[in-house]
Amino acid sequence: MKNALRWTCAALSAAMLFQGAPALGETEGHALESLTAAEFTVLMGNGVNLGNTFEGYGHVYGTDKDPQYYETIWGQPVTTRKMIEDYKAAGFDSIRIPVAWTNMIDFESGDYTIDPRYLERVAEVVDWALDEDMFVIINDHWDGSWWGMFGADKASTRKIANDLYVSMWTQIANHFADRDLHLIFEAANEELGDRLNDDPLQGCEISPELQAKLDAAGIERKKGSLTKDQCYAEANRINQLFVDTVRATGGNNANRFLLIAGYNTDFTATCDPRFKMPTDSADSKLLLSVHYYTPWSFCGTSGESQWGTIANYEEMNTLCEKMSKWTKEGYGVVIGECSAMPTSAGTLKPGAMNWFANFWDNCDLYNFVPMLWETGDFHNKTTGVWIDDILLTFMQERSNASRAGRTEEEIRKASEAEMAQLRSSAPESFTYSDIPKDAAVAWIMWDSADWSLFYSVGDTYDPDSCTTGIVAEDVQVTGWGTYTVSLDFSGTVNGQNTGTAFSAIGLRYGEVLFPGYVIDIVSVTCDGKNIPLKGRAYTTSDDDLCTRVNLFNSWVSQVPANGRTRGGGTMGCSPTIINSDSIGTFKKIEITFRYVPGALGPSENDLRKDETPKF
Repeated sequence: MKNALRWTCAALSAAMLFQGAPALGETEGHALESLTAAEFTVLMGNGVNLGNTFEGYGHVYGTDKDPQYYETIWGQPVTTRKMIEDYKAAGFDSIRIPVAWTNMIDFESGDYTIDPRYLERVAEVVDWALDEDMFVIINDHWDGSWWGMFGADKASTRKIANDLYVSMWTQIANHFADRDLHLIFEAANEELGDRLNDDPLQGCEISPELQAKLDAAGIERKKGSLTKDQCYAEANRINQLFVDTVRATGGNNANRFLLIAGYNTDFTATCDPRFKMPTDSADSKLLLSVHYYTPWSFCGTSGESQWGTIANYEEMNTLCEKMSKWTKEGYGVVIGECSAMPTSAGTLKPGAMNWFANFWDNCDLYNFVPMLWETGDFHNKTTGVWIDDILLTFMQERSNASRAGRTEEEIRKASEAEMAQLRSSAPESFTYSDIPKDAAVAWIMWDSADWSLFYSVGDTYDPDSCTTGIVAEDVQVTGWGTYTVSLDFSGTVNGQNTGTAFSAIGLRYGEVLFPGYVIDIVSVTCDGKNIPLKGRAYTTSDDDLCTRVNLFNSWVSQVPANGRTRGGGTMGCSPTIINSDSIGTFKKIEITFRYVPGALGPSENDLRKDETPKF
């Protein structure tokens, strides 16, 4: 292992120029310890994730296998020193190593010991990265959703979660106590928030033997019932528990930089006043972790689409400016995951480099640390080859070594100039419509079963957010009447769609322009074939602006309290009205609906197709 300080001259130069950090002669081996969180994040530079590797989940298949079994269970190769060297050569000064520690913890038996072989294997890869002068983050990452035990109804299950968490971080902190402050501990991944209500081990195949152990331990497997306020309070409590547990181990951990998980790691949710940063015995050593995949359909899926309208830039810039509240308060902000995923063909999507440029510029502007989510999609771990030389050059140019000699102010001004140029050359829209911007418009929100095809998902109508080749028929709604909307998939790469992971009818500004109106589904057809509906549809709204009717939504398990129908009640309504597997493969879906006043409008006998209601 190289010298314990592991601080390159390039990084030192950057630190001195950026934040007025101590000069080399003044550090005397304590350079990192003397820095504030804001100064520290400047040194972290570019970051990358060793994704789908140590967080690959195989606990349900036994906890006593070779550590590399769990490391490769999600299709990744065994990590090598060369892979880490390749990341450093590609311009990354930091690496995040997500870990599923319960892979080798038999917690159902009441034993919270991490198998020493697992700790040593993770430590081996950590040390390779430290040897490359990289900053390293390790966390507990999803991990079979055991976090759902924190939201369980049974106190005994909640206690197991608490004891497991404390034991886990005590062991990790003690094992890595001799590593210097280049190593960062992260409290969680995206679990501190709504996922505290998850079903523990959800989606995992549970053997009868494992179920018997769960039953014997008193671990209930069902969704929790914490309210949103309670989830915030519990997330805050767990983050505080994390800080207190690590600090109690002493040594280097007394001043180690700690990465606190934001609520759902979401920008907006983390800026909610209900989220609180922990108190800390160390001075200015707390960092805050959030993730950025906005818009999800472009960033988080392999579906072919494009990005770069004025609205796209404004959304990103607004969210980043909102997140800067934390840097203004003196915390370091790490974007622990961010990406604009390539297509299934292994190519960058149109506008992807503009997405990267504008987001990295925002990170320069507000002193955030961007960490690319990488699972072999951009970089072949075996050959070391990147899918795109322009992206590789971009990352290298953002490294500390490439920026040595430039001041923080110079870098900020260059980023501001590039952001202004990118926005000024952005089109207002990729698709053009004669529907007025302030009018109500109905459309089909859509995600295919494999998430590769999508159209304007979310309560904000955005026809530019779609898979290339989809032809949509969206309609302006002017009041009481019958309307048809459709999506044609024949122009996409595969020329068809299979199933749906999420689908709904959306009506922009419906709640404002036509308060109390409801959407009655007349028919759903796929390639002209009628799709049977299961139960009545209900009308609802999540934001008091967009009116919505869910077609298929696996996240909705019951009819919401604010659901409404023509008759006023929701008896006989179904949370979702179609079965995903019932629609099969098709080229075009058409949905016809009647838009009518709700319970306070005219009587049913007064309704006439396409007539204006008389009040």
